[in-house]
Amino acid sequence: MSNISPRRPWFYPLITSSVAIGVVVGAPQPAPAAPLWELLLRGAQVYQLYNVSDREEVQLGKQINQQLVGEQFQLYNNARINNYVDRIGQRLAKNSTRPDIPYTFQVVKDDSINAFATSGGYVYVTTGLLKAADNEAQLAGVLAHEIGHIAERHLIEQMRETAIARGLASAAGLDESTAVQLGVELALRRPNSRSDEFQADARGVQTLGKAGYAQVAMINFLEKLRSQRSVPTFLSTHPATGDRIARLEKIIDSQQANRGAGLNESNYQAQTQPLN
Repeated sequence: MSNISPRRPWFYPLITSSVAIGVVVGAPQPAPAAPLWELLLRGAQVYQLYNVSDREEVQLGKQINQQLVGEQFQLYNNARINNYVDRIGQRLAKNSTRPDIPYTFQVVKDDSINAFATSGGYVYVTTGLLKAADNEAQLAGVLAHEIGHIAERHLIEQMRETAIARGLASAAGLDESTAVQLGVELALRRPNSRSDEFQADARGVQTLGKAGYAQVAMINFLEKLRSQRSVPTFLSTHPATGDRIARLEKIIDSQQANRGAGLNESNYQAQTQPLN
């Protein structure tokens, strides 16, 4: 995307939870929490990235989203398209392995083909990707993949590893401002590991089928993008597309692959007509 390179002052209550991210040699031991007076002086949330609650993760995702929307990209202002993507996303979220948090699906105005997720249920997809998809099931496959990242808390794990590697964590943990900035950076500029991507594919195709969509659409969309001359952003930070397709073919029951909703191309074109 033009502002999104390949891959992923707000007010808080003064008294917050805090435990260290600490790194030690040998068996891991929690570092002592900072004194209450230190937290009061900071006046900010402190995240224990080893054990972030759902509520904390959703709040962190909200803070990251505010910065992304305010500084990194422009949302697509069309209620019909946004409602359509949200309906698909909410249908998938209810059938995911982590349905108990709120999900927010947003369309980014950008012609590049891309999608990504942050933490706490925030998923983003570009207008370019919506145009590239042939049918609803293909779009659903992309959204299901991103939901898979959220279900496995991949961004939180990346934040923990990066904070440790850079020495960003204090004795109490990772403060709010640092956590938000790190979340923005990782969401936009750091590719997921191969294992994360394969795991998101596996979770995604499971969610896709459970929601009633044809699972073959996930493979079809990857094959379509792989055939393009230039590698779309959505693929450039992922493992080799051929490896992903091969793994999906092993996971999906070939006799069930084409069964399900979302394969009608004319219906999809009618739903996304404002993009033309």
